[in-house]
Formats: sequence, structure tokens, C-alpha cells
Amino acid sequence: MNVLVIGNKTQQVECAQKFAGHSILPVSNHLEAEAALGNTDIVFDFAIGRAPEQINIYQNQSKVVAFLDVTTQSLSALTRKLNHQVTATLFGFCGLPTFLNRQILEVTVRQTEDLAKLSEVCAKLLTDFSVVDDRVGLVTPRVIAMIINEAYFTVQEGTASREDIDLAMRLGTNYPFGPFEWCQKIGLSNVYELLDALYTDTKDERYRICALLKKEFLATRVE
Repeated sequence: MNVLVIGNKTQQVECAQKFAGHSILPVSNHLEAEAALGNTDIVFDFAIGRAPEQINIYQNQSKVVAFLDVTTQSLSALTRKLNHQVTATLFGFCGLPTFLNRQILEVTVRQTEDLAKLSEVCAKLLTDFSVVDDRVGLVTPRVIAMIINEAYFTVQEGTASREDIDLAMRLGTNYPFGPFEWCQKIGLSNVYELLDALYTDTKDERYRICALLKKEFLATRVE
């Protein structure tokens, strides 16, 4: 299958690893992507989160099947920008580093009628999938972001070091990475933006960003 990947080099590589055996067509922006849609079987759009107005490229594309990064906004919120008048078949996924190239692809759907198409597409891509509620943060990214935030609170309070927390989580829960290791792989700015989106959406105190995490995030920003 021809898999069009809209994103940066790291995202293109993760797609190539996840879907080895398929033809990966990499582009960096939606202008390039729109010109390539006619030769594409599946789209993985990592860039839509930072350019949600580009949802319009899927408006009159009834033959297109696209997975959109909906980590910080729901699939419904994206399509609402066009009054839900989108003819392409759209699914949501998490485009943050480490979340695509896993055994199970976590997916959201617009409507139950799309489930059969999702099953067909994932069978061709040779990936298992799990359908989750169409909400900010999906499920796994939401949990991991919360754990990272709690780990920052633990360090801030002086209860344990980063190294000890990472070791305890790897050995005690059999997680592949400790919270700070995972934060580094995902990217501190990505974790911050996800927590910010989660708190804005839910007002749940579990997602209120730790002051230490926020301080480190702000220290990376360039004026």
C-alpha cells in the first residue's frame, strides 16, 4: 500500500518502522500532500494538530482514508471546522513519538459506519487496533502524561530522584521506560502541550501542570 506521511523526518521514520513492507511517501506539509492524494491509499497526518485549518484538504476526497493526529483536540473538534461536511474517511490517532510504533494502534472514529473500513485498512496495514473514545489525549497518551506529571511532583517535593523514579517504574510496573525517560522520548514540549490541552478540556486536577515541569518547559522556549 502507498502510505502518505505528512510530518517531519522522525515521524516518517516511525511510520516506516511501523508499516514495514509498505511504500512510504513522505511530505512535510499539506500543500505537498494535497498534490499527492491521488496516488495514495492511506494518509497519516502528523501535522494537522498544528495546522487544523488544513482539514479542508479532506473535504472533497471521498476516496481518501486518513489517520489524523488528534492528541490535543478531538476528531470531532477538527471536523466541526467544516460543519462535519468531510467526504474522506477520517480516523484519529496519537502522533506523539513512541505511540505509533506499537503492537496496537489506538484509534478514534467519527461514526460507527466507519468501523468496517477501519478493520479493513488495519488488516492491510498488518496492525492490531483498539477503538477509544474521541476525546483529547485518547487513552494511553493521557495516562502516560499524567504519570510524567506526577513524577515531576514527586521530584519537586524531594521524595525521590529522577533516576530512582525511572528505575522503580521500570522494575515495579514493567513499563518500557521510566516517566522521565519517556518524557525525553516524547519531548517535554509535547508533554506540556498535552497536559495543557487535557486540563483545558477536563479541568481535572490530575492534569494541572506541575510547576517544575512548567519551569523546565519555559526554559526551552526561545523568545
